[in-house]
Amino acid sequence: MKNATFLILLLCFVAGRLAAQTKSINEEKFVTIGGIGQWVTISGEDRSKPVILFLHGGPGSTMSQYDDAIYGSWKKEFVLVYWDQRGAGRTFGKNAPDPVTEEYWMKTPLTVEQMTTDGIELSEYLINHLRKKKITLIGTSWGSVLGANMALKRPDLFDAYIGHSQVVDWKEGFLNAFNTVSKLAQAAKDQESLDKLATLGPPPYEDARKSGQLMRIIKKYERQNSVPAPANWWKVTSAYDNEKDANDRYNGDDYSFLYFAGHKAMGIKPMEAGVNFMKDGLHYKTPVYFIQGEEDILTAKELTQAYFDKVKAPKKEFVLVPGAAHGHNQAVIDAQYKAVKKALNLQDKTVKQPKTAITSPQKHHSTL
Repeated sequence: MKNATFLILLLCFVAGRLAAQTKSINEEKFVTIGGIGQWVTISGEDRSKPVILFLHGGPGSTMSQYDDAIYGSWKKEFVLVYWDQRGAGRTFGKNAPDPVTEEYWMKTPLTVEQMTTDGIELSEYLINHLRKKKITLIGTSWGSVLGANMALKRPDLFDAYIGHSQVVDWKEGFLNAFNTVSKLAQAAKDQESLDKLATLGPPPYEDARKSGQLMRIIKKYERQNSVPAPANWWKVTSAYDNEKDANDRYNGDDYSFLYFAGHKAMGIKPMEAGVNFMKDGLHYKTPVYFIQGEEDILTAKELTQAYFDKVKAPKKEFVLVPGAAHGHNQAVIDAQYKAVKKALNLQDKTVKQPKTAITSPQKHHSTL
């Protein structure tokens, strides 16, 4: 009798494990998107859960090598998708020659239009592959350019669009950032930064190196006034901790930034130049949430708020995150999580979160 009971319990245990394995999903592969192989990872404890597609910034700052450190706990409630975009990470490594040459950079352009089309094609693939009606988009910084464009062009594919560090009008925003750090450097008597800013002059620039130098000063002042992310978030997982992946991330980041900022000497036009959602991105047919760091200089809260005020959408919310700058920290992740739960009408399972100011369509102030 005891043996029979033990056997039944063992069978139940094995069946439960098999069922859990069947429900879960963990795929890492190249998917043909826009005519080339692009690296996509899909993971979650239950494939029936809602799907979130993360659109990384940079443009070459991939997230696939960090997934569990930052968003790993979300896998209980969602299926998470990371995509190394055209020109970034493993997608760059698969398609670029070895060694990488300037000729390749010049003859293989990156455009907002092509990368938006890539994102839409990937979304269609995910909907078909995972048997979903729609998915949710989270775009950060450069990823918010793709995310906004994707949501505007194909609202039928998305439950909601969540823009973090939303780019609105890049030309205006970069000039505003230059003026902001100039004032901060003067107040701090930071002669080194003042000298560099005087040499650079105000943007726009025709040399990507100048854009990069201004970015470094912006990040310096953002760090001074914001709460950093935990150091372990940026620890590369073992599967990506090798020389080839490191080189592909490094080279892809350079290549992507070159096209983002533009470099006249190589005949490369800046992708940033045509980004102005105030002009051509005011009418959404999907719910929109903006997660905005209060200390963000690069995409300043005043510009994002002005855009939010003009946006028309079925539902929209503006979340101001204290202690956050342009990048990620825990408060940003918490705000993103709450926005996703709201967008999908799911119960919020967080226990305690920092208060974040939120502006609803009716200008009502509350906490998210």
